[in-house]
Amino acid sequence: MRVESVRMADSGLGDVESLPRGGFRCRLCHVTVANKPSLDDHLRGKKHQRLENLRNVRQAQELRSVFVSGFHKGTPASELSEYFQAYGEVVNVVMDKDKGVYAIVELQNEEVLEKVLAQPQHSLGGQKLRVKPREKKDFKYTPPRKQGSARQGQLNPEKLAQKLCEADDVDAQMPLMVQLFEFSESERRLRDLLVTLFQEVFLEFFPGSAILPFGSSVNGFDVSGCDLDLFLDLEKTKSFQASAKGPNEPQAQEGASPELDSRSEDSILSDIDLASATVPEVLELVATVLQKCVPGVHNVQAVLNARRPVVKFCHKESGLRGDISINNRLAICNTRFLQLCTEVDERVRPLVYVVRHWAKQQALAGNPFGGGPLLNNYALTLLVLFFLQTRNPPILPTVAHLRELSEDEERTVVDGWDCSLPKDPACLEPSGNAETLCSLLSEFFRLFEDYNFAGCVISLREGRQLPLPGFLSSCDMAGRLKLGPFNLQDPFEQSHNVAANVNEKMALRFQRCCRAAAKYCRSLQYQRKSSKGKIWGLVRLFQPGASEAEAPMAEGLVIYLPKFHEQLGQVGDLSHLWFQKVCTGVAFVLRDVLKCSCVETWQGLGEEQEASGTKQKEEGLEAKSEHMVAGAKHPINEEEDTVSPPAKRLRADALLPGGERTTWNCAAWHRVWLGRRRVRRQLHGPEPDSQQQQKAGSLELEAKVSDVIAQQEGEAGPAGPLLQFTVCAQFASTGASDEQDTHISLSFAPASEPSAAFQEFFHFLQGFLPRMVEQHLANSA
Repeated sequence: MRVESVRMADSGLGDVESLPRGGFRCRLCHVTVANKPSLDDHLRGKKHQRLENLRNVRQAQELRSVFVSGFHKGTPASELSEYFQAYGEVVNVVMDKDKGVYAIVELQNEEVLEKVLAQPQHSLGGQKLRVKPREKKDFKYTPPRKQGSARQGQLNPEKLAQKLCEADDVDAQMPLMVQLFEFSESERRLRDLLVTLFQEVFLEFFPGSAILPFGSSVNGFDVSGCDLDLFLDLEKTKSFQASAKGPNEPQAQEGASPELDSRSEDSILSDIDLASATVPEVLELVATVLQKCVPGVHNVQAVLNARRPVVKFCHKESGLRGDISINNRLAICNTRFLQLCTEVDERVRPLVYVVRHWAKQQALAGNPFGGGPLLNNYALTLLVLFFLQTRNPPILPTVAHLRELSEDEERTVVDGWDCSLPKDPACLEPSGNAETLCSLLSEFFRLFEDYNFAGCVISLREGRQLPLPGFLSSCDMAGRLKLGPFNLQDPFEQSHNVAANVNEKMALRFQRCCRAAAKYCRSLQYQRKSSKGKIWGLVRLFQPGASEAEAPMAEGLVIYLPKFHEQLGQVGDLSHLWFQKVCTGVAFVLRDVLKCSCVETWQGLGEEQEASGTKQKEEGLEAKSEHMVAGAKHPINEEEDTVSPPAKRLRADALLPGGERTTWNCAAWHRVWLGRRRVRRQLHGPEPDSQQQQKAGSLELEAKVSDVIAQQEGEAGPAGPLLQFTVCAQFASTGASDEQDTHISLSFAPASEPSAAFQEFFHFLQGFLPRMVEQHLANSA
């Protein structure tokens, strides 16, 4: 496949074209990739293969079809089909329904086509027919129109902005978002009718079965046009089938109702044993029932290789799309949990709707084709619920607390997971938190603007973040939960990372967008209605990419290192020593892992000292700490001490972090930020052997990756550095609380105008550097 893709890219005659600045573009799927390995992955992907097969089918149809015109207007397709069957079998006839002046007749094969074209004259009903080969057209794929698009068209950005700006304040704008996007009464009625229809049909074929809707249709966060998710419960059907197999056994007859017995002859259970059948076998049967027995349903397709296999369908008249699953009982519990959250506090729904729409506008969520690195709506909803669990006082209870409030009859275990929830929300005490929606939205962005997603696991069951080192060592889920740059644990299926598909780049974009949104929420433009008719409040927040674009100009090229003190042992309040350990880790990653030149500059002394881990370096740090004064940025010169009164020495635990600052002059000699995944797979294989092996060897492995990339660029090495830049580390104050802040900011400044290569390198460091520094500190603790 790789050889073929490269050949296609070089020739420019296939689906792939080379781009002037590198990379490739697939003309069939309208997808751009950065390199040849990514191109190979795309060509092997489901979307490309599906469109390629669809194109082949349509091209084959064109080769055996003829274009027919000249017949009487209103001539039925059956007459045309009957006429051309004299030359061979007719597969299909497509009429021009708008004007009725032409038709496309698809024949069985090209031999029949040649017979038709060999006839010099055709006539039907006294009219001479004009018959010619069907015109060959370029294949263009247009995705099917989704239900609800007409209503969404009424909510274009201009009309949405107009309605929101008419509100009095942000607290009025947020409930308005719910009213504008939730289901209309007609849409709710349509979905109820479809569920009833499906229930009636499946009861005929699977006695005792039940169709249960879940997801956005019923969990309280419905959006007009969303898919209809259904769960086909076959437990009672299995019991009925077991009882029907042993009519002479009294125990087997228990639970079998006369109504079920009367339907045994009409069901199709004689064709399959539900107890021993595999999920794909049952879903194929479900797809057959949908295709042939449910009125108005078409485009039925069984998707058997998904994490949760489903049968997809479309309701032809309304355009509503949906899917049916048979092994997704946990989704019913998740739906009930979300319903309970909306019933506990009325602020939950508006906050979720706003965050979802904001994420969609910033291209952080919403992938119509499935897959990809974007956050899904379920993950965004869980983030909002987790935020509300962590407020002081909490607005929502934790899942563990809900389990404690459950009665014995409410105890539920699904697939080994405890999913117990109270049925009555009245058993929960109302929250004492009186924060407004306007304030809550601002605090949501502040919470996640510098969140260490890769270094912890977000747990809604406990309502707190679980530090990754402790999680890996103490939790039995460590080997089963797929960890990554964004770790969000499902509240019930604890081995499922809801955001496992999110990559480093998207996790960093989410943080940058949260940081820009938090800054905007502190402005008067967000908090007050404009008296001059300008956009304000949520309207400005929803503008795609506007706030993110302003962030680099306002804050510069800065990477915020999260709190690493959990990995350092009992450091206490020795902020100076903690800062130096982190700086040592930064220098180690830049120099030993990424193979950059790294020289530390001592401010005020005019000296430069190589950033190394030698004993001289350690002694220098100790000397520096001995001569530190409150708020000083560099050690005091000994000569100055002889002419001025000695400053009062402070204890190490009383040092103020505000003056801590370290600067390095750096240079990158190789493009170590490109192709690391490919080289890592070559060195380490497609998957790590275990979490422990990955944790112990990541620094060493990444250093080897850099060495391989440097060797591939040339043994002689470059004549000069590719990039030159400075890095300044200092304590960052977020002002989030009165407690001592332990964040460190790394400010990057290129030696010349920022080039495209420097921007790529910086974006790579945003995800790579904090993770590697944390690994270095954990290994040295």
